[in-house]
Amino acid sequence: MLQTLHIKNFALIEHLHIDFSAGLSTITGETGAGKSILLGALGLVLGRRADLTSLKDKGQKCIVEAHFNITQYNLKDFFIENDLDYEDATIIRREILPSGKSRAFVNDSPVNLQELQQLGDFLIDIHSQQQTRELTEEQYQIELLDAIAANNALLAEYKSQLSAYKKLQSEYKALQLQKESLVKEQDYNNYILQELLTANLKAGEQEEMEQQLEVLNNTGAIKEALARAAALASDENVGVLNNLKEIRQSIHKISGMSVEYNELYERLSSLIIEFDDIKDGIEESLETLSEDPEKLELINNKLQVIYQLQKKHSVQTIEELLEIQESLDSKVMLADEIDSQLSKLEKAFAEAELAATKTALALHNKRQKAIPILTDSITAILSQLGMPDARFDFKLAGADTFYGNGKDILELLFAANKGTGFGLLKKVASGGEMSRIMLAVKAVLAQYSNLPTIIFDEIDTGVSGEIANKMAGIMKEMSAKMQVFAITHLPQIAAKGDQHYKVEKTSNAETTVSELKLLTPNERVHEIAQMLSGKDFGDSALNHARALLN
Repeated sequence: MLQTLHIKNFALIEHLHIDFSAGLSTITGETGAGKSILLGALGLVLGRRADLTSLKDKGQKCIVEAHFNITQYNLKDFFIENDLDYEDATIIRREILPSGKSRAFVNDSPVNLQELQQLGDFLIDIHSQQQTRELTEEQYQIELLDAIAANNALLAEYKSQLSAYKKLQSEYKALQLQKESLVKEQDYNNYILQELLTANLKAGEQEEMEQQLEVLNNTGAIKEALARAAALASDENVGVLNNLKEIRQSIHKISGMSVEYNELYERLSSLIIEFDDIKDGIEESLETLSEDPEKLELINNKLQVIYQLQKKHSVQTIEELLEIQESLDSKVMLADEIDSQLSKLEKAFAEAELAATKTALALHNKRQKAIPILTDSITAILSQLGMPDARFDFKLAGADTFYGNGKDILELLFAANKGTGFGLLKKVASGGEMSRIMLAVKAVLAQYSNLPTIIFDEIDTGVSGEIANKMAGIMKEMSAKMQVFAITHLPQIAAKGDQHYKVEKTSNAETTVSELKLLTPNERVHEIAQMLSGKDFGDSALNHARALLN
């Protein structure tokens, strides 16, 4: 429930700090005194958007802070999901800076407007005559039946099943689209894959074949170079090897004279061994080198195939071609396996659909049982409110489509008088009738649901006398289970409050301000007397006011 409201620099309010109690609180005041300002301030802490026009003093920030006792609302999960600190005594603060920037806090943790709006839905229901249109909406009408039928657990189960069903449905449709795409591409993919498989590509072979091709294309020049090198290395007279041996022989004669000469001798010996090995390698290459036109043609053809494939697929290496080959192979395999996957998914999808359908049917059956309970309860209350012949007809029908709350379609038909036919509620009910119907609905819901604080904003417009007294009695009964505020112009309703607040507007030479104050018993008598007879009330009005209060 709302315990405290603190307002600073909002519209006509300079500074307001007021405490509230449980039960029924009535709020009165002359038209234009600022009752709508109070609701506007509450709207800010419930997540309504704000602008600079909300600031009384444009140079100072506006603050609206509300304290709530939320012990009975089972909101711990909401706080955990939104990473907020839970407190039984929760504080919501909204600030509007002179720059126009708005900030919101829940227990001093910053929150965005969406989170604030979601939390606000659990805390306060502000209801005015203009807001009765929600009663004409199918979603709200089904929610009424669900509240009477205690469908919370079943709805949670259905929503979980529906989520699973939609997920499988999405996966199934995506897989079908993938299959269609793969079928269209399968022939082409198979052709490209076979082309790559026929090429028999191996990683690293391109570089090796390019080297072989270079050798085979230059066999004559290579043979000539190798033959000359072999001759220079091994000629008996001028060959490099013989010369190196003679040099070594000369150094050998002096190698024993110093360490330096001995090192030279050993290095020459090593050089001769190495060079001799090089000479053998040259001679072996010369012996094995031969022209091979067939091999040349094979290598050349294979390389041309590789170059064509690289150009076709816009790549530079065989490794990239092999990656494409692997990808195509996977696509072809996937096309072959996708029917099996679709079959499994279709089975799971059908099972999920059946589960959601069964739960939707259970919801439908419980709603059907709740209809007479709801209609009897509402018509009984409306009879007290001057509508003894009001009748309702809830037409609940099953649908083929899954909705967020089941598979039901609902039409709420209404007839206000005897001898008149039923029509859609939104078309045949007047504004005054809608107000009384909504009050009846809220009164019934209070018996079945843990409703938040409710504020009735002049819901009594258009009624008077005994009907107003009955309205007040209904709100009084509701307040036994929840906190109820009634903003009213009727003394019968004002007198029913457990506490009575008055909104007043005062002016001086510089400014106009609105204030809200809790009336003392004596002030309350005078306020109700004024509501009965105007400002110039007499003893008769005072006695009438005391009678209403008693």
